[in-house]
Amino acid sequence: MTSTMTTAADCDAADTTAVPALSAAEQEELIRTHMPLVGHLVRDMLTRIPNHIHRDDLTSAGLHALVTAARGWDPERGIPFHRFATTRIRGAILDELRSLDWATRSVRSKARATDTTRQNLTTTLGRTPTTEELAQALGTTTTDLHQTDNDVQRATVLSLQGFTTSSADDLVTERTPGPEEMLIRREQIGYLHHAIGSLPERLQLVITEYFLKERPMADIAAELGVTESRISQLRAEALSLLKDGINTHLDPHLAPVPENPESITARRRASYYASIAGNTNMHSRLALTNAHGLSPYAKGAA
Repeated sequence: MTSTMTTAADCDAADTTAVPALSAAEQEELIRTHMPLVGHLVRDMLTRIPNHIHRDDLTSAGLHALVTAARGWDPERGIPFHRFATTRIRGAILDELRSLDWATRSVRSKARATDTTRQNLTTTLGRTPTTEELAQALGTTTTDLHQTDNDVQRATVLSLQGFTTSSADDLVTERTPGPEEMLIRREQIGYLHHAIGSLPERLQLVITEYFLKERPMADIAAELGVTESRISQLRAEALSLLKDGINTHLDPHLAPVPENPESITARRRASYYASIAGNTNMHSRLALTNAHGLSPYAKGAA
């Protein structure tokens, strides 16, 4: 991590025309006093973002923002420095997250197209399509399909805080959720717990081992005696079930409507949705998180 704590004169060159309201010594004192604020905001962010994001990257961005905040703060404006710096630091951390959000729109577009095609084929065939069938339907090769899947998996983290292929702007909010929002969030986490627990045994194992325990796909394939390609198919099937199962209970308008409710696939999915409802209640959902919405699997829960 590159140090940003040298002198207040190390601030952005773009601000050289501005006349600081505080002396260099006063700025340095503000920086030293408020360094713990950077650590606090970084820790708060780390509980709500993917595990592959490094603390040092966010801390560096936060410290630089603290320095620039000390240079730009004017006590005559009546805004407390703590509030002024907090806004600057959070903004800098979000900018850093955006820069790390390498998953381009084209990757996300391909992911959506792949998911839609996979669901349509599953409905038509009555089973999960093979990689070759999916690639043919998409008009691409199995190699390109695997590359897209790998790209999406790098940008997608499934944890007991939720799963998403959204951008950094969607992953992190700039304010602490209120009591009502926190309750809703805890409900969502609880539903995800129970939705995973209601999956068929093999799908549940793949989700748990791959996403929660972060085991390599090759190890899971060896344990189950199947190919890595088959594990990839099972993972996709499980994620589709989880998404639709949770939407069925939390956002019914987003839940898919089967073309043929009497088909084997539709009946199996309906049975899964019902099993989630049978395995969950308000008490059991909230019991899976603490007052801050953290679960035992979440970073920072300890």
